[in-house]
Amino acid sequence: MKKDIVDLMQAQEIDILWVRGRSDHNPNMVYFTGHRNMTSANLFMKRDADPVLICEPMEREEAEKTGLTIINKANYPLTNFLKQSNGNLSRAMALQYRAIMQDMGIEGGKLAICGTVEFGSTFALIDELQNIMPDLEITGAIQDDPLLLARMTKDQDELTHIEKMGRITTEIVGRVADFLSQRETDNEILLQANGEPLTVSEIKRLIRLWAVERGAEIPEETIFALGRDAGIPHSAGQPNDLIRMGVPIVFDIFPCETGGGYFYDFTRTWCIGYAPDEVVKAYEDVYSVYKTIIMELKCNIPFAEFQSRTCQLFAQKGHITIAEEPELEEGYVHSIGHGLGLDVHEKPASGIGSGIHDVLKPGVVITIEPGLYYPSRNFGIRIEDTYYADETGRFKKMADYPYELVIPMKKS
Repeated sequence: MKKDIVDLMQAQEIDILWVRGRSDHNPNMVYFTGHRNMTSANLFMKRDADPVLICEPMEREEAEKTGLTIINKANYPLTNFLKQSNGNLSRAMALQYRAIMQDMGIEGGKLAICGTVEFGSTFALIDELQNIMPDLEITGAIQDDPLLLARMTKDQDELTHIEKMGRITTEIVGRVADFLSQRETDNEILLQANGEPLTVSEIKRLIRLWAVERGAEIPEETIFALGRDAGIPHSAGQPNDLIRMGVPIVFDIFPCETGGGYFYDFTRTWCIGYAPDEVVKAYEDVYSVYKTIIMELKCNIPFAEFQSRTCQLFAQKGHITIAEEPELEEGYVHSIGHGLGLDVHEKPASGIGSGIHDVLKPGVVITIEPGLYYPSRNFGIRIEDTYYADETGRFKKMADYPYELVIPMKKS
């Protein structure tokens, strides 16, 4: 949570955080500013002071809506620094930022930079700044990024945003299920209202439309994968594939608030009309493992321990897992879940990238998503819901939706 940022900075001996970039689809900036229309912003947070937002003159009113202390770059005209740098833009921008930082009392120390920005221009700026501010150590962080660690636990306002996205997500999923169940068929191929075969691309078009109607967007490709593609966990599905009865569908949808706010993550596996026996058996195995993991979830335990437990449960059912073969392509091939928030994948991690900080604790929001994948047998299965741990450490599902494998046809 935000209240933890100062302690996390202290633990890593970071004196200043510098967040750069837009105020949409830029998680670390949105974390401080919320949804604002700023195409270029810079936020500085000293360890002993509140955050300060540096804004462009044209975006000063949007910046003021954040409630943060504002510094308008109009007070530091770039033309003045271009004269000092003989027209060298990178040097001029570095001189401009040095002047701003000096007025904030920043002369040196360890500064950690983050944000979603164009890498080349940012590198040029940092290089120039390092030359003209030799007492400033500019660094970055990967696994122990203090903002990623702070964002790992959510406050009530954040949970409200995610719960809203959960309701929107399950409404869209329900609408897709109803749409599929009401199709006419021709030789087990579902048809559109105009009599043309129904394709994956048409389903995804409707999903995007229904998301926009509900104040959400889908910045990353929805997974709607059929048959063999369902057996490859991150296959998005083939746009021209026809929707057929009895063919397994992995439907993984992860929309976010418009402008790049909080995400939700959800998966169901469906067969329309009927399901082959082999798919039914695999589905029962996945659902059994899912229920066991949910019952056993506890706080103050590394998330990776539940990955180990998942591998154990699948192995007991006769499936190969990545615990035995790390490069496995069939069987249980991924981790049990991940954190969720302003990114669809964030801390805590449960797989190979998990570290000492990836511990379940009150306030975490995580996915639980066991699956089995057999592309050589033309199917894959995944069940996924999003959970949070309340202040008592009890895990609660953030949106309900049925677990039926088969979508019955309402038309013959």
